[in-house]
Formats: sequence, C-alpha cells, structure tokens
Amino acid sequence: MTLAQRVPEQLSARVPAEQRGPGLDRDAVRLLVSRGTEVAHHAFRELPALLRAGDVLVVNTSPTLAAAVDGWLGHARVVVHFSTRGDDGRWAVELREPDGRGTTRARAGTYAGEEVRLPGRLRLLLQEPVSAGSGRLWWARVSGGAAGAAEAAGRAVPGLLREYGRPIRYSYTERDQPLPVYQTVFAVPSPDGAGSAEMPSAGRPFTARTVLELVRRGVQFAPVTLHTGVASAEAHEPPYPERFAVPEASARAVNVARAGGGRVVAVGTTAVRAVESAAGADGVVRARAGWTDLVVTPERGVRVVDGLLTGLHEPEASHLLMLEAVAGAAAVRRAYEEALRGRYLWHEFGDVHLVLPEEALTQSIAPATGGETATGPM
Repeated sequence: MTLAQRVPEQLSARVPAEQRGPGLDRDAVRLLVSRGTEVAHHAFRELPALLRAGDVLVVNTSPTLAAAVDGWLGHARVVVHFSTRGDDGRWAVELREPDGRGTTRARAGTYAGEEVRLPGRLRLLLQEPVSAGSGRLWWARVSGGAAGAAEAAGRAVPGLLREYGRPIRYSYTERDQPLPVYQTVFAVPSPDGAGSAEMPSAGRPFTARTVLELVRRGVQFAPVTLHTGVASAEAHEPPYPERFAVPEASARAVNVARAGGGRVVAVGTTAVRAVESAAGADGVVRARAGWTDLVVTPERGVRVVDGLLTGLHEPEASHLLMLEAVAGAAAVRRAYEEALRGRYLWHEFGDVHLVLPEEALTQSIAPATGGETATGPM
C-alpha cells in the first residue's frame, strides 16, 4: 500500500464492536502492533501484556458532546455541527446538509450574517470564518430562547445539545447511536458543558477490566484534557486550535516515567497534542492549560511521547503526519500495508494500532487470531 491509496469501503467499521455479536464488549477489536517496521497481530485484550511496569498511558478525559443539531436556513433544513466553544461565548460551527441517507454532506455557500433557526426558539448568527483560508467552520453566536430573552451562547448551547443534540455521525456508519456509545471509560463531564465534538476514539476499546489489569501490572495513567473539534470526513484539514489542560499530577507522572526508563504512550492523537503542547524544548512537561495550535509533524518531531495507541486513519488525514513523527514514515507505511492485508477495520468503531519503540516488544506473546500553545482570540 502507498499512503495515497483509498481505504476500501468494506473496511469501514459500520457499528461498534459490542454490536457485532453476542457476548462481545468494546475490547473485542484487533490490535496491530508496530515496532519499527516489524508488525505483529494481537487482540486488544492483550494490551496489558504488551506494556510493562513503569510505563505511562496518557489518556484524554474529554467527554463527547451530542454536537449535531437540526436547524433551518430559510426553508432549507441544515444540520449544525457545534465544534469548539470560544472564550467569548461564541462557538465554531460547521453547517452541513442532509444527504437523504440519515447522514450529512458538506455544504457550500455559507455567508456572514446568515441566521439559522434552532430548536427551542434559539437563533444562530454566523459572523466570520474561523480561518481566512477556509469557509467550512464559522464563528457564530446563539441567542434567543423560549422566554424570548437573549442568552450567552456559553449558557444556551450546552442545554440545546442536551435536549436536541445527537452525536455527529458520518456516512460510513450504519445508523445513529446513543451518546453513551461515544463516551470512553476515561470521560469526565465538564462543569461548563464543554467537551469534544467528535469522540477521542482511541480510548474507546478500554473497559474497566482492561484498566484494572493495566494498573495491576504497574502501568500508570496520566489524564489530560483536549476538547476536539469537528474533523470533517471530506476536508482532512490540519487541526484547528483546541482547548487543552495538562494537570500538575499528570505532568509529574510523565516526567518521573521518563526519568526512570518508563515509556510514555499516548492514547490517541489528541493526547499527543495535549502533552506535547505542555512539553518544553528541554523535554520537561509542565502543568499548562489554554489553547494549543500545535500540529505535530515529522519536521517538528515529538519531545516526550515514545509510543502511540491510535485508530486507523484515512491516507489524507493529517493524523498520519503525527504517526510519522512518532514512528517514522517507513514504519507507518509498513503498518498500513499490513492493516490492509489483514483487513483491519477503520474509523472510530474500528481496530487500533499500537506504535512502540523498536526495543519495546521484549516478550513473546502468541498472536491473536480472528506552533506550541496559544491563548489566541478564541
């Protein structure tokens, strides 16, 4: 496989693992393990045996929002994807249109000053593009309400999403799923209603059983938070600035692990972005919170992350540059060739890929069968 190839449609995971057969749980997915260009096949339940005491898993605690809401632009129905809450109470949103199959497609021709009618007698006023180079995401303000009084978007939107929202769904999935399906075991509700527009999906296969076994084996967890915005399946744009937080205890856990020879393995590209945004040029992680515009590329490299647990990404996705920064282009190419050959499943309900340093797999396990930070204008 070259990374320019498209992933066959039949390799998209259309339903969550636990819905594919009786007695299955979230951890019933396959685990492709890379050590340099060496590749091995495992079940996700074998993850605890692939790590060792003193390793640290950096996990994202951001909860997934029911971020898709129906609205009306004139007489046309649109679907609003609420992406990111700004510090000024506005939200970055994407307007999409129904595709007739229960999902949505990209919508062209969005303009400043357009007003979308939302449920609950709310109104969404589009003000300006989030990025001058793209008209996909717009800063917008919500106002109105059943009582007719203006409300700040920061108060109105969380209630709107709770009452009328549903998880964002793309066309490769089979049907709508309830919000709990999109919450990871690490998710912690945010007091202000903030969260991720799309699930931090690398953490989805973890169950309480897996976490307990990892802890029993001496693997530590370093919780961080990064609220992910929408990453449209069509656009494959680099990530926009996102809100993140790395607490003091997690920074300390990462630094202690690195000083003691443990490995820092990020669970998901969001966890990489968060912890690398808190790492100085000296490789020391410090407690930090705010906005990050960091894009991890092979040229920038990584400062603290030794390994990565992640899903399988489309060849155009910017996430692959992050994988190359961690593992190198040759290792990523070899892994994706093997994932195609082995018919691994892609996307948020699919199989997962563990990237470890070349010295990582020291024990024999039978293969399974079957820019830095920004406080910007947001």
